Amino acid sequence: MFAWSPDLNQSGPTEFVFRVFTTVPELQALLFLLFLLLYLMIFCGNTAIIWAVRAHSSLRTPMYFFLSNLSLLEICYTSVVVPLMLSNILGAQKPIPLAGCGAQMFFFVTLGSTDCFLLAVMAYDRYVAIRHPLHYALIMTQKLCVQMVVCALGLALFLSLQLTSLIFTLPFCGHRREINHFLCDVPPVLRLACADTRVHQAVLYVVGILVLTVPFLLICVSYVFITSAILRIRSAEGRRRAFSTCSSHLAVVLLQYGCCSLVYLRPRSSTSEDEDRQIALVYTFVTPLLNPLIYTLRNKDVKGALRSAIISKAASDTS
Repeated sequence: MFAWSPDLNQSGPTEFVFRVFTTVPELQALLFLLFLLLYLMIFCGNTAIIWAVRAHSSLRTPMYFFLSNLSLLEICYTSVVVPLMLSNILGAQKPIPLAGCGAQMFFFVTLGSTDCFLLAVMAYDRYVAIRHPLHYALIMTQKLCVQMVVCALGLALFLSLQLTSLIFTLPFCGHRREINHFLCDVPPVLRLACADTRVHQAVLYVVGILVLTVPFLLICVSYVFITSAILRIRSAEGRRRAFSTCSSHLAVVLLQYGCCSLVYLRPRSSTSEDEDRQIALVYTFVTPLLNPLIYTLRNKDVKGALRSAIISKAASDTS
């Protein structure tokens, strides 16, 4: 492992360095290629969804509007973390200044929180579609959909700004501190503060409840109503299609909220820095990758739109 001893007498502005995954060159190269491949798959898969929704008029519905916004979030979310992470795997440990660490934390928390809120919005959309199919177009208007996305982003920005600014009022002793993580996430940075962090930890729990617990409970309530509505559908094929549509969303929800809750809502005494870093890999890589895989491989509309968009693009290039 990376050996580093902080010199508390060092002067100069505070900087952070990330702990490396391994010092074995062969494993470093393997990890670099693995994470790069996952990042490219996330980028290309989510870009394909956005392209298909914009290019195909049949996908211009609230469900796919929210899906394309979720895909855009996933691209931005991983791009905040992965390029810097890749540069630190193969290259020398490049320190990140205090301001840079704060900026990464702010954007990471903002995008992650918006992601969680948007998943709750998508659950509400499915609830309206299944419980009130005849009034769906009247309820889920374009104006309401845009307002819901803007509100999700606005609330996430507000909570992230409050949390990040509060954390970076703390003193960090020494010139260079090592973060046992691959990004400036809230829990590992809090551990490096040389001051009482009980108030900051309490604020983190409050933000975690607002971002994770409240939306998750709303999603659970939505799915109780959705399930009861599906069970009343007389057609077996209709029930199967409804369950298939909702199960995709539910799979992403359980993975996203479950992993994030393990990091942000567990008591600090029961958390391990190494465990947090491993769990963070799931919601940094696996969840953003599942989004395009689930919604394209299990959705005939998206697959058809992608196929026709590729064919029309190829035809226009050859003409």
